[in-house]
Amino acid sequence: MIFYNIIHYLMNNIKKVIFNPLGFLSSLVIVTFTFLSVFAYHIIPDSTYMANDQHLSLINKKPGFKVDFIHKKKRLKLNASKKNFFQKFYLGKENNFMRVPISKYFFKNDTIYYKEYGLETFEKYEELHINDLVKNKDNFIHSSNYIFGTDSKGRDYFSRIVLGSRVSLSVGLISVLISLLIGLTLGLVSGYYGGRVDLFIQWLINVFWSIPTLLLVISISIALGAGFWQVFIAIGLTMWVEVARVTRGEVLKLRELAYIKAIKSIGFNDYKIIVKHILPNILNPIIVISTANFATAILLEAGLSFLGLGIQPPVPSWGMMIKNHYLYILIDDPYLAILPGFCIVILVLSFMSLGNVLRDVKDIKLR
Repeated sequence: MIFYNIIHYLMNNIKKVIFNPLGFLSSLVIVTFTFLSVFAYHIIPDSTYMANDQHLSLINKKPGFKVDFIHKKKRLKLNASKKNFFQKFYLGKENNFMRVPISKYFFKNDTIYYKEYGLETFEKYEELHINDLVKNKDNFIHSSNYIFGTDSKGRDYFSRIVLGSRVSLSVGLISVLISLLIGLTLGLVSGYYGGRVDLFIQWLINVFWSIPTLLLVISISIALGAGFWQVFIAIGLTMWVEVARVTRGEVLKLRELAYIKAIKSIGFNDYKIIVKHILPNILNPIIVISTANFATAILLEAGLSFLGLGIQPPVPSWGMMIKNHYLYILIDDPYLAILPGFCIVILVLSFMSLGNVLRDVKDIKLR
């Protein structure tokens, strides 16, 4: 019921947000990143699991780098399990061939003679029968264009960047849902009932509030262990405090109003009063806080991954990409650290701006 009210609130205000220039731009950035993350494996050039196709001969190539590949057939495993549509959609697929970058090649009869990229100094050509190759339309040569170049392990950097958006948005969404579930529940109960329940919840809020957020996230991450779902839980368990505080304050104001007392006198139970008559009237500040928490979750995930306590390889994370390449800022390839950093900045700014627009849209004084 809580999430139904939130969705209903967003749908009622979507037109006002879109017609606001800042709201439209922020929404466009968020929708673009969301589209890229959902349909990532249908967009990126490297559709293998986590875009982890490594070629050591292609390390740190510049953006726009092009190279030819041949695809050598693999022997199929007898007990290999086939992925269904949804597994391929969200996790990518395993190629039944091996990609080999080549620099020189020629065909003679039914055989291709080639030299691997980076091994041109060796005089001897390697040879392979065309029956062992995967054909691309009318040719056995597959050309690849690396839009953002390659990283320090020879992987397609554009594919890794796009998949990194999936991690950031997933962490933000799950963490915000966890914080809303805990914070709204505790805040509504605390503000509505008061008394000893309120004192206990206030004490709990003050305990969590007194601990620095990053320190608390790191402590929970160490306790749960580094991993995908552990990051969701760790960040979600640290962001409910502000939601609970604001919810409690709003409920304290509303519960003394005449219409709430009138509803109580009619005989409505507490659950209906809280969910149907109090919650819809306090959603504006909650939504604003949630958008800020979404941005905070993205920053926390990037920070944890940078410290090695968050998402683990080979899952692509913007924070981990910065960690792996931040020294390149001082050398030749600063874009390897700047690109994921720019994605973090623009996504965080979009969520913060969207929260400000939602606040202004519902502010009676500004209207």
